[in-house]
Amino acid sequence: MFNKEKFIQRFKAILSLDSHPAHIAAGFAVGVFISFTPFFGLHTPLAIALAFVFRLNKLTCISGAWINTPLTVVPTLACSYKLGRFLRGKPVNELALKGLEWQHLKPYAKSLLLGSSILGFVAAVAAYFTCYWLVVVFRRRDASMAEITREMEEVGEDLE
Repeated sequence: MFNKEKFIQRFKAILSLDSHPAHIAAGFAVGVFISFTPFFGLHTPLAIALAFVFRLNKLTCISGAWINTPLTVVPTLACSYKLGRFLRGKPVNELALKGLEWQHLKPYAKSLLLGSSILGFVAAVAAYFTCYWLVVVFRRRDASMAEITREMEEVGEDLE
């Protein structure tokens, strides 16, 4: 079941990470992009791999990869498919899936990958700016965090 207090504690832990706000936001944005891909079961490993490759914050990258929940997967897939079909100049049909395994998604792969890439990119950009803003606003409320954030923004990188 959803535990509101636990969610708030984890959210605050992410916002108060000892890292530059842009670094936190970039990790979250990459994770959000991954969450829109149709590679179910691989979102977390992909987030970890990309966090290592691009030297992003692993916690925020994984958190972003979990944005697309089981409740939102099917509507997201349907929108991705329709957008992909439209952009490919094909008639927009309904997505008739038997399951979320790759063998069921494979016939729709071109449209799904194109549509999910576009939707994922838009969501990632929105997530980046939202996360950056949330980190800065949260840190302004704490005097010590505000000073560290101000210094990080002046220097443009994490402080040692």
